[in-house]
Amino acid sequence: MSAVVNAPAHEDHGHHHKQNFISKYIFSFDHKMVAKQFLITGLIMGIVGIAMSILFRIQLAWPEQSFAIFETLLGKWAPDGVMTPNIYLALVTIHGTIMVFFVLTAGLSGTFSNLLIPLQIGARDMASGFMNMLSYWLFFIACVIMLCSLFVEAGPASSGWTIYPPLSALPQAIGGSGMGMTLWLVSMALFIASQLLGGINYIVTVINLRTKGMSMTRLPLTIWAFLVTAILGLVSFPVLLSAALLLIMDRSFGTSFFLSDIFLDGEVLSHHGGSPVLFEHLFWFLGHPEVYIVILPALGITSEVVATNSRKPIFGYRAMIASILAIGFLSTIVWGHHMFVSGMNPFLGSVFTFTTLLIAIPSAVKAFNYITTLWKGNLQMNPGMLFSIGLVSTFITGGLTGIILGDSTLDINVHDTYFVVAHFHLVMGISALYGLFAGVYHWYPKMFGRMMNKNLGYIHFWVTAVGAYGVFFPMHFLGMAGLPRRYYTNTAFPYFDDLADINVIVTVCAIITALVQLVFIYNFFSSMFYGKKATRNPWKSNTLEWTTPVEHIHGNWPGELPVVYRWAYDYSKTNSDGDYVIQGQDYIPQNVPMQNKEEDLQH
Repeated sequence: MSAVVNAPAHEDHGHHHKQNFISKYIFSFDHKMVAKQFLITGLIMGIVGIAMSILFRIQLAWPEQSFAIFETLLGKWAPDGVMTPNIYLALVTIHGTIMVFFVLTAGLSGTFSNLLIPLQIGARDMASGFMNMLSYWLFFIACVIMLCSLFVEAGPASSGWTIYPPLSALPQAIGGSGMGMTLWLVSMALFIASQLLGGINYIVTVINLRTKGMSMTRLPLTIWAFLVTAILGLVSFPVLLSAALLLIMDRSFGTSFFLSDIFLDGEVLSHHGGSPVLFEHLFWFLGHPEVYIVILPALGITSEVVATNSRKPIFGYRAMIASILAIGFLSTIVWGHHMFVSGMNPFLGSVFTFTTLLIAIPSAVKAFNYITTLWKGNLQMNPGMLFSIGLVSTFITGGLTGIILGDSTLDINVHDTYFVVAHFHLVMGISALYGLFAGVYHWYPKMFGRMMNKNLGYIHFWVTAVGAYGVFFPMHFLGMAGLPRRYYTNTAFPYFDDLADINVIVTVCAIITALVQLVFIYNFFSSMFYGKKATRNPWKSNTLEWTTPVEHIHGNWPGELPVVYRWAYDYSKTNSDGDYVIQGQDYIPQNVPMQNKEEDLQH
């Protein structure tokens, strides 16, 4: 497949114009700087999201007890240090929104798609630097508006991160249904615009700007994952935008898309003919591709990190591409499994069960291929590799419970219990966070020209790995016992008294896991200034980004663009004499021509 090479007119990018502080660090068109902006903003939002989860975990472990921290942080929402039900629901709502959209979607895709697409395909930059810059600043404004909604007098949005009507469609329903909900909708509209601008840019860049020799079957699996992620975002985010617009119409302009036969304080409202289930369809048509938009970049990063640190070619390269494409397609026809209890026709439920169980196949292909790549490899256990192996673990353990939830007859028993919370946090939340951490540890030298502290990385990994399972593993048992999610206390139900101790264990693990993230934050920011200076290719990797100079230059490569002669996974490759192809070196970068007595292993 031919690739478009950037015009020679742009070759001398080293000194083409002097950049001032604003054009270099703030409104930057350079994909490497935009990636750093996405990452640091995502990390800040992550700190906010995790802090919220700690607040409501404390409430769940010790309900109705007074905590000074509640009064300090929540003010009137926690009189005498006791959290009110309204603010509990608001915290859960904003925590979910921030973590799913602002951290795992923008933080993961925005960072690594921007950083790696031009570097790994051999391009000078993104197809449109301006759209890239605009994408980040729309995301930034969306973050600011979402955080501002926390300070609204009547309270932030409080209808769960899924914002089901009627709580989200009637401004007078509860406190958080007013201005807080409006700000939520405005923030999400800007966020979706940001994602669409970024997605179009990623797709065009991968298709049009690959360097000479970089056919689609020589792309690293990271790029395949980012490409399919961007396509999924382009297909599904507009549906959420339409749902949000219809919700705004219902809230402000008297329409009844999602409302019918509503009584409020004994008064009959004028809405009739709408259906809240329609909103569920629109939301989950985005919501399910969304979980793959979150996990696919993490899986792509894992492919790269596992192959590099196993010193082995990735197992089943073409099967991996096929599974990414299959996941992308199937993710758009499974949304109904979130709605088995919504009064759905049982036959339709069986169709969604079938498609949901089908998507387990490509997911399992990826898991098996990671394990087979690790098998008998010369494993380099650095923090990035540990987080990648951790991802494989949580992806499997979280995925297995998905088989239960994807089956309509079994799902009804555990729907809206902590079993669901445990499932999606493991398979989507923790797995994607591990992918983010693996990517940061692996590409930090490329981003900042310095190495992160390895020992702090080990502490970060082991405490996080044990703590994350300590939080979400016991939740499965809470769910099987029937404990509903989103209740701020269960003291009204004597049936659940025996489960109180499990909630305490979960909260203690959550607090420890949250605190150890501070080790990562310290490592991340201090290494920028005091970390060991990185060499050009610290991990002895094959992909093109490690052929660029350590110090960032505009246009990535001085002089000519690299030419690609091989796929990205020629690790530990020997020639017909049984020696390494390049003497004393167990890797062959993609821009090295084929050598004598070397067989082209690219299947």
